[in-house]
Amino acid sequence: MHTYDVLRRPVTTEKSTALGETGKYVFEVARGSTKPQIAEAVEKAFKVKVTGVNVMTMAGKSRRVGRRIVRESGWRKAVVTLKPGDKISFFEGV
Repeated sequence: MHTYDVLRRPVTTEKSTALGETGKYVFEVARGSTKPQIAEAVEKAFKVKVTGVNVMTMAGKSRRVGRRIVRESGWRKAVVTLKPGDKISFFEGV
């Protein structure tokens, strides 16, 4: 998997913005990506040093479309911890 295919989008929720103040940032990542791939992608994209990566798979939700109930596909989330002093300025204006 190519380095820039790993990161899909930043997750900007109330909880993830609070984590950003402590040096942890949340991203939606590709399903087949590994922790070393995620760390490398964040380091290359934002020029920071990653000290840890936690990955979790989020289950898809059931939605109603007319009379049918459809299940959305799940997605993968990564919480990336940066070296103290490093910041990702992308999240500052959120």
